[in-house]
Amino acid sequence: MKRAVCPGSFDPITYGHLDIIKRASAQFDEVIVAVLENRTKSSLFTVAERIEMITATTAHLSNVKVDSWSGLLADYCKTNSINAIVKGLRAVTDFDYELQMAQLNLQASGVETMLMATAPAHSFLSSSLVKELAHYGGDVSTMVPPTVNAALKLRVAGK
Repeated sequence: MKRAVCPGSFDPITYGHLDIIKRASAQFDEVIVAVLENRTKSSLFTVAERIEMITATTAHLSNVKVDSWSGLLADYCKTNSINAIVKGLRAVTDFDYELQMAQLNLQASGVETMLMATAPAHSFLSSSLVKELAHYGGDVSTMVPPTVNAALKLRVAGK
């Protein structure tokens, strides 16, 4: 069975993330969306809340599962018999960073990384951009699924 992981902080999940997850699900028998804790980022949503949003927005993809991990992605892959890592690329700047991570993960775990170009409609999207826009009352309804949009509105109103 060919298994892949789509790792990220997904704080929150965007249509760009969902595009990559959906396309990966067409290439692999099973895709695990792994919500990784990123200590360098300040999170708006808890890991449990992010898992709930991802589960809801990927429910139509029968071969997609959602999990979380605190630690090295290479260790997650070894522990869970993952064959590949799938990451999205928005721009050349993403490539520089992701190439280094791909090489590190290959050396550390023997797991290959597949880099997918993000669909042009989503190439500008980032969770950070979405959170900032929502914080200032901007409309992010074209950037995130309706359930995520509602959660964002509630969360930023409470801050």
